[in-house]
Amino acid sequence: MWVYVKDLKKHIGQEVELKGWVWRSRSSGKIAFINLRDGTGIVQVVVEASSVSTDTFQNAKKLRMESSLIVKGTVKEEARAPGGVEIHAKEVIPLQIPKEDFPINKPDHSIEYLMDHRHLWLRSRRQMHILNIRDAVLKGIRKFYWENGFIQIDTPIFTGAIGESAGNLFEIDYFDYGKVYLAQTGQLYLEAACMALGKVYNLGPTFRAEKSKTRRHLIEFWMNEAEVAFYEHEDNLKLQENLVSYIVKFVLENAAEHLHALKRDISKLEKIEPPFPRITYTEAVKLLQKKGFNIQWGDDFGGDEETEIAKQFEKPVFVTHYPRKAKAFYMQPDPENPDVVLCDDLIAPEGYGEIIGASQRIHDYNLLIERLKEFNLPIDAYDWYLDLRKFGSVPHSGFGLGVERTIAWIAGLEHIREAIPFPRTLYRIHP
Repeated sequence: MWVYVKDLKKHIGQEVELKGWVWRSRSSGKIAFINLRDGTGIVQVVVEASSVSTDTFQNAKKLRMESSLIVKGTVKEEARAPGGVEIHAKEVIPLQIPKEDFPINKPDHSIEYLMDHRHLWLRSRRQMHILNIRDAVLKGIRKFYWENGFIQIDTPIFTGAIGESAGNLFEIDYFDYGKVYLAQTGQLYLEAACMALGKVYNLGPTFRAEKSKTRRHLIEFWMNEAEVAFYEHEDNLKLQENLVSYIVKFVLENAAEHLHALKRDISKLEKIEPPFPRITYTEAVKLLQKKGFNIQWGDDFGGDEETEIAKQFEKPVFVTHYPRKAKAFYMQPDPENPDVVLCDDLIAPEGYGEIIGASQRIHDYNLLIERLKEFNLPIDAYDWYLDLRKFGSVPHSGFGLGVERTIAWIAGLEHIREAIPFPRTLYRIHP
């Protein structure tokens, strides 16, 4: 009976079959020990010469790190073992034994070396824990939307309409059509979908041609975006804090062992529940000026500024009402002060920076035309987007959550590159 390591406690006293790879192995005299991993966990396999055939014992002794194998044996309780059980082998069947040493076998490899061998580094215990946390985050996102009546919309990767800044787009020749771009965002398409279905979201890769080398940036990253018809600014804020709180709680309930393995301070995550604190952009500028930052009203915030703002709070903090000229063309001006827009950035605590960018969208046709012209964007390319304001336009709002930044924060990672299986950074496209 083939079972996974994570399920072994259900089979104490039974004979089982395990399939996996050698994590570590050693032998001494008439006994050999194999630490077998199978993607769900690691278990010690005990091979005693007196209890197995000569071939089986010799097979166990010749295994090397990352050999693939099948083990048949009996599950025994063992309080000293990490999982509380171990396997007493009856048969060890090698499938493939490497002819050379596994490249990642030392504790002091450089990060560049590890990234060059990312396809193998994923097998390390730390990376396995991180990817399990990533899986929990993605499951939590989908479960939140499912429970709250949202419909998933898969938005296109190729687009002719710019959603954010033209300066960080990947441009592609698209047959006879001409220039198109890799999507920075699926927002514009979600706006169309929310006019049909009310509450919609997406989850997929996006691309930013930013020449940034910070620990918070990737060139290709995953984004979760949502759009809701009839939602205004306040509704949008509540949706964001409910989503983020749900994700954190879901990870705590379903992947706590992986957080503990990374030595993450769980107590900080347990405080993440609504409501989140809020400050306006103007208040944030004054705060930063008092802290000695050389910043003026209208300037954008960088990583240092976001970190300083976050230090004042134990939960993620909303920074709202940014200057109109500093934000994207589609954001709704504040009716009480048209120099600012009804938007927010949600900044994670502990120095992880912005994890959500959001706004109420412009729903007036003429105002949207004005903003497109102000940003020197080709109105023809947005004909379909403008149609949304001609046929039953309503106030609507949405946001985009950066999945990898959220994972980095929840897992307590020093660099975002570990939050995705195969990171694409300014100088890395291999493997």
